[in-house]
Amino acid sequence: MALDTAKKAEIVKAFARGENDTGSPEVQVALISNRIDYLTEHLRENKKDHSSRLGLLKLVGQRKRLLRYLKKKDYARYQEVIKTLSIRDNI
Repeated sequence: MALDTAKKAEIVKAFARGENDTGSPEVQVALISNRIDYLTEHLRENKKDHSSRLGLLKLVGQRKRLLRYLKKKDYARYQEVIKTLSIRDNI
């Protein structure tokens, strides 16, 4: 299921650096994390859905790359994002 516009706007507003910011690493990580949470719940119910499992693994890798970039560029914002989203710091 796709993320509805109201929920997406709420996530963007919470993590955006400016008024029209929709593409910063923080926003992208937050949106990907939301999709990861949804897919994780979906896969708990549908254990044989291998195509969704593959999509989940791709999203996890993409989020990991974005977090690595954010950690390298601005460590303070990285710490804030992982604390807010409850992501472990093992990058």
